[in-house]
Amino acid sequence: MPLVTTKEMFEKSMKEGFAIGAFNINNMEIIQGIVDAAEAQKSPVILQASEGAIKYARMPYLMKMIEAATEETTIPIAIHLDHGANFEVCKKCIDAGFTSVMIDGSKYSFEENIEITKKVVEYAHERGVVVEAELGQLAGIEDDVNVSEADAKYTDPEQAKEFVEKTGCDSLAIAIGTSHGAYKFKGEAKLRVDILKEIKEKIPNTPIVLHGASSVIPELVETCNAYGGEIPGAKGVPDEILKEVSMNGVSKINVDTDLRLALTSEIRKALAENPSAFDPRKYLTPARAKIQEVVEHKIKNVFGSSNKA
Repeated sequence: MPLVTTKEMFEKSMKEGFAIGAFNINNMEIIQGIVDAAEAQKSPVILQASEGAIKYARMPYLMKMIEAATEETTIPIAIHLDHGANFEVCKKCIDAGFTSVMIDGSKYSFEENIEITKKVVEYAHERGVVVEAELGQLAGIEDDVNVSEADAKYTDPEQAKEFVEKTGCDSLAIAIGTSHGAYKFKGEAKLRVDILKEIKEKIPNTPIVLHGASSVIPELVETCNAYGGEIPGAKGVPDEILKEVSMNGVSKINVDTDLRLALTSEIRKALAENPSAFDPRKYLTPARAKIQEVVEHKIKNVFGSSNKA
């Protein structure tokens, strides 16, 4: 099945009250694990690449692996740029065949964010590509995105309405309390669902996106630490909260940290239990299987997108 945009995916998600997982990709095993999970669950899926991932994997390799995924499956797959820093990065991805891009102007003033987003929207829409924008800032670190807690801001519902009207963006990433990375909460995990509902009332026809939404699965953290890792106190967004926002207007939920933990925990375990192993297939095979397991769980039990392909 050829690559698709997120437009029809999101229309269905808003109508039927479920979210679509947007999973960050870096290499072949991650792509295979995600796509195998989505195929098994008959779910639409968004593969997304950050600038760091594109630099690591290299664009031609990345696009050919995604092309292979579309040839092997029957489910709708979109390829999305995560956190495009400027117009030039977005243009490069659109020209390379991405079906969706994110322009992240959240670090700029409201007026500057509108200006840069509008420029990307005009270029993308002329080529049949959809655009995600961001309003409000998430704390935390992910690739080139680094925002302190002091600089993090919740999205203002009134501004969200004005922003969407002035830019023509297709979906909007909002800040309601999530954060990037493995250390999302110091105390009790809590999201501002009231802000989400108010934003949804203001822009009912605009798909809402939630970044920084990995669960930071405790078992994966424990496995990493048991086999030599050092990630104490990591804490993510509980599944029940993600399930609540999936049913209350969020159409796209981003997952990156959980995939990194799945891959790393299984590699650490495999090498620790088999010190003489040096065949990459011996430790990447269980790592790929763990990614599939994690993604299937999210699709089926958290996002509600099983059998929505």
